[in-house]
Amino acid sequence: MRVCLYLIDMKGTTANWYIIINPAASGGKAGKLWPAIEQELLSANVVFTTAFTTYSREATLLAKQAIEGGCRHLMAVGGDGTNNEVINGILQQSTVPSAEVLYCLLPVGTGNDWIKTHGIPRGRKAWLQMFLTGHESQQDIGWVDFRDEGEEKRHYFANVAGLAYDAFVVHYVELMKTHLANKLVYLWVVLRCLWQYQLQKAKLRFKDQTVEDFFYTINIGVCRYSGGGMQFVPHADPADGLLALTFAGKLKKWQVILNTYRFYNGSIGSHPLVHTDQVKTLAIETAGTLLEVDGEFLGETPAQFGITTKALRFICPAAK
Repeated sequence: MRVCLYLIDMKGTTANWYIIINPAASGGKAGKLWPAIEQELLSANVVFTTAFTTYSREATLLAKQAIEGGCRHLMAVGGDGTNNEVINGILQQSTVPSAEVLYCLLPVGTGNDWIKTHGIPRGRKAWLQMFLTGHESQQDIGWVDFRDEGEEKRHYFANVAGLAYDAFVVHYVELMKTHLANKLVYLWVVLRCLWQYQLQKAKLRFKDQTVEDFFYTINIGVCRYSGGGMQFVPHADPADGLLALTFAGKLKKWQVILNTYRFYNGSIGSHPLVHTDQVKTLAIETAGTLLEVDGEFLGETPAQFGITTKALRFICPAAK
C-alpha cells in the first residue's frame, strides 16, 4: 500500500501533492514528458510524491489509498481516461467527503475533452501558472449503476457517458489496442465503424416519459465535449445539478455523414431525429446496449444514471 504523508509549510497548510502519472497516456507521451514536468514542479517549489500506473484502472486504487493515507491534494498526469480513473478514486473512497479533496489534472492526452469545458490550458507554462494561482471550482459528477459479468457496480463520470454507437466505437478502439494520434484519426475510426454498427433497440425512462426505439446514439453529459471536441451534449452545464441528455433514433448512414458537422458546432439538437433534454435520472431498462463513460468502455445495459452535485473540487483558471 502506497501512503501519502503530509508535509506542513510554515503557515500550517498542507503542501504535499500526490501525483499519479499514467506513463502510457497519449501513446507513451506522458512518460517521456514526465522528467521535464518533474523539474518544472521542483523549480516552482511544489512539494509532491509520485506513483506511476502499470495497468488499467490502477489510478483509481492509488487515489483511494492516498486519501485513506491522509492525502487531500491529488494530481493526475494523463488524458481523459486517467482523469476518469482518479476521479473515481476520489468518489469511491469513504474516508472523507469527496469535496474535501482538491484535485488537479495536468493534461497529457490526445482528446483532452474534460479540460475544454473549464478552460484548463494544455501548454505547460500556462498550466503551471494556473496551478500556482490555485483558483478552485466545483462541478457535479455523474454516476451509472450497471452490471458487469453479473456483478452490480457503480462508476462515476466527470464528462460524458455514451451508449449505442459511441460505446461501439470506444470498444472497437480498445480491441484495436492502438493509440489514436489525433482527433482526425478518431473521426476516421468513427466513420469506419459506421458501416459495421447495427442500430440497437432500447427503452429509456426519464421524467414521466418512456421512449422505446432503435437508437443510433445516446449521450448523457455533465460537461459538453467528447470524442476529441465533439459536442453531443452542447446544453450540458457542470454546475446545474442536471444531466444533459441527447439521443438519436433511426438515422441512416448517409444522414450521419451529412450531419457530421453538427457533432462539432453544437447544433446536433437541431436535427429532427435528435432529442435533447435535461434530467436528474435516466434508466435504460433493456439489456445489450453498449456503454462507455469518459471514453472508457464499461459493458452493457441495463443501467441507471444519476448525478451528485458539487462532488468534485478542482483547480482551474479563474473565470474571466
